[in-house]
Amino acid sequence: MINKVTFAPLVVSTLFILLTSLLAHCARRLVQKSINEPFVRLLFEEAIAAAELCGCCFELIVVADNFGVGTYAIFLFALTIWWSLNWGDATACPYTHIEDVIEGKGDIRKAFLKTWAELLGGLLVFKYVQTYWALEISETHKDKAFEECRADLQVPVIYGAVVEGVATCLCRLASKSLGDLNPRFATAIDSFIGTSLVVAGVLTRHTVFVYRYQDNSANADLSVSIFCKIHLGKAFDYSGGYFNPVLATSLKAGCEGHTLLEHAVVYWIGACAGSILSVYMYKIPAIQRYVRGTTAVNGDSIWADKED
Repeated sequence: MINKVTFAPLVVSTLFILLTSLLAHCARRLVQKSINEPFVRLLFEEAIAAAELCGCCFELIVVADNFGVGTYAIFLFALTIWWSLNWGDATACPYTHIEDVIEGKGDIRKAFLKTWAELLGGLLVFKYVQTYWALEISETHKDKAFEECRADLQVPVIYGAVVEGVATCLCRLASKSLGDLNPRFATAIDSFIGTSLVVAGVLTRHTVFVYRYQDNSANADLSVSIFCKIHLGKAFDYSGGYFNPVLATSLKAGCEGHTLLEHAVVYWIGACAGSILSVYMYKIPAIQRYVRGTTAVNGDSIWADKED
């Protein structure tokens, strides 16, 4: 039997996320039809993508807090696929433009303008979210529109920057590999990796220490899994694990617990440094050999350019 007390607020959150995605989709179509200059059109698309990302993530926090990690994971997985299929050339993420500059695919001026557009979209969308929350349609939104927010940074600034940087570097290496390998279902695979990264960190907060004490064997296979979960989860316990400067700024800039300078060091400098590092790491011969070698596996394959 459906628990109406729980189900009704979940419907409200779902409808808000659907409404946000629909409005962004309509705005994107309007921009594509009305603006002919490609770069100006892309700037608007970046702002819309950032607004959609941040608007949905504000509500995803409500989903995670009230309906559990499993529900949150389903929503996030579906949204990342939707975004991949609908954003086009927009990324809603500043460090991708820095990578383009390093690789000679773009210039600094365009990278700055794209970042500015994303930041504008990410910041302005909060007023829209706040207006919806202020309606208090469900109990999960009660007093949320004007509550004080707290920063997620729980460690010294440099440590937090390192955590964000390393995690961002790993994410970008995975994305670059998928981009070069071009597997079938690449969008779903990339979405699964991103969702797993976030969910693993959330789960670690609640379960990793239980698993640790259940596994007393020095050579148990589970110890490897625990090790990965601990270090992945620390990104969330230490810095929040945003891996996107615009998203972090929209959700947490100005919150109690860190200054704007500390926020910039952790979520902008840290994440961008990790992204830049991934560009050079991906060129390492050993990594390139591994990526190329992956396509040489015999038998049924998920790779798009390989015959089974």
